[in-house]
Order: sequence, then structure tokens, then C-alpha cells
Amino acid sequence: MTILELREKRAKAWEATKAFLDSHRNDKGMLSAEDDATYSRMEQEITDLGKEIARLERQEALDAELNRPVNKPLTGKPMNGKETAKTGRATDEYRQNFWNMMRSKTPMPIVMNALQIGTDSEGGYLVPDEYERTLVEALEEENIFRQLAKIIQTSSGDRKIPIVTSHGSAAWLDEEDALTESDEVFGQTSLSAYKLGTFLKVSDELLNDSVFDLPSYISTEFARRIGAKEEEAFFTGDGSGKPLGILAATGGAETGITAASATAITADELIDLFYSLKAPYRRNAVWVLNDSTIKAIRKLKDNQGQYLWQPSLTAGTPDTILNRPVYTSSYVPAIAAGAKTIAFGDFSYYWIADRQGRSFKRLNELFATTGQVGFMATQRVDGKLILSEAIKVLAQKAAG
Repeated sequence: MTILELREKRAKAWEATKAFLDSHRNDKGMLSAEDDATYSRMEQEITDLGKEIARLERQEALDAELNRPVNKPLTGKPMNGKETAKTGRATDEYRQNFWNMMRSKTPMPIVMNALQIGTDSEGGYLVPDEYERTLVEALEEENIFRQLAKIIQTSSGDRKIPIVTSHGSAAWLDEEDALTESDEVFGQTSLSAYKLGTFLKVSDELLNDSVFDLPSYISTEFARRIGAKEEEAFFTGDGSGKPLGILAATGGAETGITAASATAITADELIDLFYSLKAPYRRNAVWVLNDSTIKAIRKLKDNQGQYLWQPSLTAGTPDTILNRPVYTSSYVPAIAAGAKTIAFGDFSYYWIADRQGRSFKRLNELFATTGQVGFMATQRVDGKLILSEAIKVLAQKAAG
């Protein structure tokens, strides 16, 4: 089945599930044990269809990536052979020598000399410019936070960011009254660059196989491992040796509402969370929550009897709650006493600072006894919510 057909099937299944729920609730609004089991099976079908849609969309994106032309077509007029010369890590020479270094245990001196411009402080080599863009794109596919946040590039040191901590105001005046001064108050926050790394291992046989696509393998594994650790920090990091997450007690998002229950969420509480966010931020706001929380709120309706959660019918478009997009992450806590279970806001006010120059280092001896070659991949990154009022969270009632 196509993605569109699956989306249509999921939408019909959701309508059938809603109709079943509405028709089988008793006087107290509850389901019998048998009906609850039937509803759970129907809901699981919707979940499974959603996963299949996501899988096909990833496959479609990968097909599109692999079918892209290797070389860019000539679209402009020839410039008499004059072209802006590439320098440093952008040159073809650097790229070729970089991968020769990664594949070879004892590279030629000419290779070593060509890579001197990209040597880092720990004996590794900065990846070629074009390949760094590939790594960033792969990270964005693995990490929903990078799709929502603002990404800035830094070259070195802390990045100072001026922010408005309070706004000036206007006032009504009688004739000849003096106007009281009311200025903006500015503050400053800074983004650093925390180091994040992982080991990648490749067998000697694969590495010596000319058909083995080493760049593709490394970018996939780099994105999977680094992307997961990044996303965890962007949500729950405490700012100590890692980014400060939006769920941090200090410096994170503001609590918009505390649920009356430690184990449940009501429709009114979702609506209250929606309106706890100031209107300017609601224009670009999204919901982010755990998959298990989606299951808990699918049954909720507004005052007009409409279900708050609505499935998407268009490829590439997320499901919605109260007409705002919904994203899920396993790093947002599930419903539990005292947990911050839902974030709603404009995530572009969370800034991710990427230090330019991701680095790879070949490790010849560390895994030699197992017939493998190791690669240490590192990057430097930080993240911080610039305006805490731009995102609101729902917290469950504390235990006891």
C-alpha cells in the first residue's frame, strides 16, 4: 500500500475507533473489560499503521537521497574557466586524502601533509566540509529536536546572546505631561561547546573491501548514536558538561499547568496548557510528548465533543492536538508522579550551537585483537532555551 492509502486507512480506523468508544461507554463513561480490550486492539492498529507510515516515509526519503545526482549539473553560463577556488577542508584533495587516511593503517606522507590543515588538538582530523553537511543532515533525521530548534554555527569559544528580560511600555498623557522613561531591559546568556563522542568499529575485511561505503556507514552510525545522546540532553540535560534541557528545573521551560492526577491527564488540562502559552508563541507552537502519553490522551474530547487528537492525512504532515502539530520523543517522560510529561511551545527559542569541525580519529591498535579498526568521532555542541516563556510544560501531580 502507498503512504496515502495507509493514511486514509488509519483515518478510517480512527473514525471507527471513536464511534466504538462513543457507543460502548456506560452511564459512568467507562468501558466494560471486554469492550476495553476491543478498544485497545483497535487503538493498537492505529499505532501500528502510524509506525508503518513513518517507516515508508523514511524509506522514501532514503531513496530520494540515494537517487540524487553525484555531481551538480551545469546551470549557469561558463565563466571562461574562472571559478571560485575551494580552500582548506572544502577541496577535493582534502576529501580524498581524508578518506585515504581513514582506510589506511600506514598512510603515505603526502596524505599526512595534505591533512595538516585539518588536524585537531587530539590527533584526529576534521571532516571535509561537504561531508560535515552530510553528518548534520543525518543528525536532523535522527533527532526531532534539530528539526524544531534554531541552529547556529560557532567557530570557537562561548557565544554571547543578548536577550530582552523586560519590555518598555507606552502611557496615556494629559497635555504638557512629562513622559516617564520606560526602557527595554537587556540581559545576556551564553552558549558553550560541550564535547560528545562515540566509538565506531569496522572489521579489517570490510575496510579493505573497496565496495564497502565507509562514509555512508560512518554517517549513519554517527547520526544514530550522537543524535540520540543529543536529543536526550536537549530535553533532560542539567547543563553540567552537557546542554541544558527544556525540562530542567532551573533554566528550562516554565510550568504551564500541574495536572490534578499523578497518573492521568484531562482534556481541560490540555486546553489550559494550550492557553497558558502567550498568543505570539502559539502561532508556531508544537506539542512534544512520549508515545505512551499519546495513547492516554487519544480518548479526550473538547467541550464540543470533538476529539483533541486528530490523525494526519497528508504525507510529511504530523498529527495534531488542538490543530497544532504533535511530535513524539522517548526522552520526554511517560506519565508518572511529578514528571513533566508534555511540552508545548515555540521550539525555535531553543538554540543549538554547533561548533564547526566534527573530528574523526582512526584507532589502529585498540581493537586489533578482534580484527577490527576503531574510529573515534567527536563533535562539540551546546543548547539552551533562550526565553523560558516560549515553551510551557505540563507536570503531573507529585506523589503523596
